[in-house]
Amino acid sequence: MAVGGSAVTAGKALPASPWPALWAMVIGFFMILVDSTIVSVATPAIMSDLDADVDAVVWVTSAYLLAYAVPLLITGRLGDRFGPGRVYLVGLTIFTLASLWCGLTGSIGALVAARVVQGLGASLMTPQTMAVITRTFPAETRGRAMSLWGAVAGVATLVGPILGGVLVDGLGWEWIFFINVPVGVIAFVLAVRLVPALETHVHKFDILGVVLSAIGMFLLVFGLQEGQAYDWGTIAGPISVWSLIGAGIVVMAVFLWWQARNKGEPLVTLALFRDRNFSLANVAITTVGFAITAMAFPLMFYAQGVMGLSPTRAALLLVPMAVISGVLALWVGRKTDQVHPRWLAGFGMLCFAASLFWAGAILRPGLPVWELLLPIALLGVANGFVWAPIATTATRNLPMSSAGSGAGIYNTTRQVGAVLGSAAIATLMASRIAANLPAAAAAGGGRAETGVAQLPPALHEGFATAMGQALYLPAAVLLIGFVAVASFAVPRHLAARRTAAAQPEPAPA
Repeated sequence: MAVGGSAVTAGKALPASPWPALWAMVIGFFMILVDSTIVSVATPAIMSDLDADVDAVVWVTSAYLLAYAVPLLITGRLGDRFGPGRVYLVGLTIFTLASLWCGLTGSIGALVAARVVQGLGASLMTPQTMAVITRTFPAETRGRAMSLWGAVAGVATLVGPILGGVLVDGLGWEWIFFINVPVGVIAFVLAVRLVPALETHVHKFDILGVVLSAIGMFLLVFGLQEGQAYDWGTIAGPISVWSLIGAGIVVMAVFLWWQARNKGEPLVTLALFRDRNFSLANVAITTVGFAITAMAFPLMFYAQGVMGLSPTRAALLLVPMAVISGVLALWVGRKTDQVHPRWLAGFGMLCFAASLFWAGAILRPGLPVWELLLPIALLGVANGFVWAPIATTATRNLPMSSAGSGAGIYNTTRQVGAVLGSAAIATLMASRIAANLPAAAAAGGGRAETGVAQLPPALHEGFATAMGQALYLPAAVLLIGFVAVASFAVPRHLAARRTAAAQPEPAPA
């Protein structure tokens, strides 16, 4: 029923506590984040079983990430129009059925197609979790909810590789997808029962904006994500990696121009960026997405190539990070509602950068495991202080009618940061290997391939140095994020609280 430009969704009244709804949605959010990393462990098994080469199997991950990242601006807006709970359930259904399809495929082409559908389902789900937090938790208590969201994101990066190793070794690669089916069914039932029907807002869909954003994001993400695979050169005929990236930038510039000129309802409300904290939080989360993705490659390559660990044992090195992050997350969430976010997020960003500089400086052959675990533990402290303050600050001042749109923008910038981190670290690792191991780089075509488990001992010194130097890049990028969070303005709820505290008490009659 349309009321004042919005449609009030008939259904369940808002519950007394929004926490059960958040827990129900977090299960699905955790599942899609795990799926972003779990496939990397199963890649050799998929290649062998489906008789696929490296170029084909890479698309099992690339297709998922493309289908996940490109529509985020659109899917966030869908939540505002049709309700975040409904869009989340549609995405969860698509994701779960696509997971079943992935496990049943018998060819690499069918698996890639199923992964595209799975990525679309994930893209529908992701912005809705943040939107529900924004719309059901009061601004002054939103930090605790965002801390759960952030802790889930941090733990999922660890669980993916470990769970993938256990399932592939014990049951076969198909089970990294089959396991999503019962989890998806449970998440669906809980979401139906616990997620309230929220007010929806009538929006006219900006068709031109949808087309421009989809084309521009695809060109940008594809070019950055696949650039290393094509040596940053020609893809086919006159089409090159850099021409795709350039075309993507031009299309996105046209998209932004149209959003500014559109007098109706643009896909992205640029007025959201007038909020200083929203703009700065998007800058900060881009650097965090960059660093989280980029740091994993040098650390895992070093652990397997120089320390001689299996993929699963190498992933276990990150256990201190996940445990410390999870323990700190709830405490930081409470403090986020009470303390200026620049102090919490700023401390986290400094710890993040320091841990990567530290790890990069100590990587060498024969490094004791305990010595590597120290900077990894500091990574856990950093993660505990970074996710909740940045996410809460991004959404704290958003109008309810734009909660989904804001969440879509925030998750898009995070994902673009991850793609940039993946592309940049691959190029830098190849460069550092060429500088420190020129003979090995020449033999391998200058690429940093994943076959590091058979690295000869004579190459360990140069390879460890190369991986350590590569870690300095995400550490430096995080300093940009530190400047952004250090510039946060005082959130409105804290400003209102301070104003109220400063009011003099009325004199007694």
